[in-house]
Amino acid sequence: MSDYKQFLQEREQIDGLVGKGYKIKSIIENLSGATVEFEKGNGDRKSLRVLSPDGRKYFSILLIRQQRQAIGVSPSEKGS
Repeated sequence: MSDYKQFLQEREQIDGLVGKGYKIKSIIENLSGATVEFEKGNGDRKSLRVLSPDGRKYFSILLIRQQRQAIGVSPSEKGS
């Protein structure tokens, strides 16, 4: 599978979980990829293995957005 196709598949899986109300709870990274743990408000957890560099960048952006929303910073505001 090409790197781009792998990324599209990973992005679809990530977006699917986020769309169902899951939030990123933890990330464990190593040289071959990352394991992202998602958690829903009711305590339900799901894990996803992300191998592509673009997939790792994608969940990193989502995590930053999630953290900014948690502290009440609007997406248009720039961090210092």
